[in-house]
Amino acid sequence: MRKRVLRVNGRDHEVSASGDTPLLWVLREELGLTGTKFGCGIGQCGACTVHLDGQPVPSCLVPVEQTRGREITTIEGLAGERLHPLQAAWIELQVPQCGYCQSGQLMAAAALLREHPDPSDEDIDAAMSRVLCRCGTYQRVRAAIHRAARTTGGRGGGA
Repeated sequence: MRKRVLRVNGRDHEVSASGDTPLLWVLREELGLTGTKFGCGIGQCGACTVHLDGQPVPSCLVPVEQTRGREITTIEGLAGERLHPLQAAWIELQVPQCGYCQSGQLMAAAALLREHPDPSDEDIDAAMSRVLCRCGTYQRVRAAIHRAARTTGGRGGGA
């Protein structure tokens, strides 16, 4: 196994992983960042969504060799000193039921707000269609995204 340096949540981390190891496993097993969830392993459910250079990607499909020199943001790095506006809206509106998909939902929503600070329902539905919720809380997800967009005054909520 080769030593690699990954830039995760603004910090460099040295890891030992073969190049074809999925980023998901390096995050969870080597770095202990377990907020990113394993769902399906084939990039269909979105539970493992992280940002790679600001773009939402299923970390189960990204070989760690493709992350060299790139910025990785996980759910643990979404907020700064205070909750991200999306996290606050999620709590206020009690979005999760089981909660398993929520880190993927939040990461997809943060990328959406960065691109579309005042998204329409259609924008939200399109962006969030990549993250499956078995509990069906899609209406609360949509409401929380709208609330976060209002909270940020159309600035997209950071991350």
